Amino acid sequence: MFDTVNFRLTADEVGAVSFIEETPCHLTDVGFHDYGGSTFVTGNLNGLKVVANQWQVKVKDGSLCKWFLGNNYQSMGRADVQQAIERLSDLLHLPMSRASVTRLDVGCNLITQQPTEVYYNHLGVLAYAKRLQQPNSLYYVKRDERLCFYDKNREQRAKREAVPELYNGRNVLRLEQRYMCRLPSVLKVPAVTGASLYDEAFYIMLLNRWRDTYKAIRKINDTLLNFSIMKTRRDLQRLGILTLIDSVGGELAFISQINEARQRGEITPKQAHDLREAVKQAGTLKDGLTIKNEAIKELDKKVNEAVRYYR
Repeated sequence: MFDTVNFRLTADEVGAVSFIEETPCHLTDVGFHDYGGSTFVTGNLNGLKVVANQWQVKVKDGSLCKWFLGNNYQSMGRADVQQAIERLSDLLHLPMSRASVTRLDVGCNLITQQPTEVYYNHLGVLAYAKRLQQPNSLYYVKRDERLCFYDKNREQRAKREAVPELYNGRNVLRLEQRYMCRLPSVLKVPAVTGASLYDEAFYIMLLNRWRDTYKAIRKINDTLLNFSIMKTRRDLQRLGILTLIDSVGGELAFISQINEARQRGEITPKQAHDLREAVKQAGTLKDGLTIKNEAIKELDKKVNEAVRYYR
């Protein structure tokens, strides 16, 4: 379930190691830069960016999932995460299990029945987050984290990268929780290190948090108009009558108000009869004009399945 992971390893955590001298030996596209009186070295480790100076080394700006599994359509299980960090440690000759995690993305690709944009309108407010909807994505923004919904295949094509065969031609909704900084504070733990990522309790906590943040979104539009039945202006008028009936407490309450209006002389007996008939006719169509919206039910099921599977 992990994607982008940024690491920072300091000299205090490794002892007598010269990052400036030793780290470049394991990188490609190496460059040396002077900034503020200090020397920095940059390089590439099979798609991951590495930056080092005399005090620390950072691994950033790349998908750990893609680096280890070949693409980030797959989801990294806990064993995959541990193996990825062990391989990273071997390649850099550094104990990356001790490194602090400075950014972490937790996400999953959900194959959906409808195009991804269909689901955005059914996802409402999330407490303490700013909702930002774009034509092809939806973001919930907090101070140090983001919850993102977007079309994974669209993103892949925009990067001019191939879509895996399993996902090609399908609707793929990416649901991703991004922890941008201050991870210990946000997650309420003493520290987040490379080893934390494959700790069972920590891993399960992150998956549950991903699921629970999604569940905390207020869902909207839980009913849809049944356009297989409602095709005419008259049908729409009947739906309007049904809505009005519900607003005053139901059919009996509505008819009671009609009868009282006739008794007060506000409407004639003929008008009262016509109104009662309109109410009764609308009531006969109540079960057909609207249908239950299945979009949120589908998402709920897929999110719950993802957490169970990747534990």
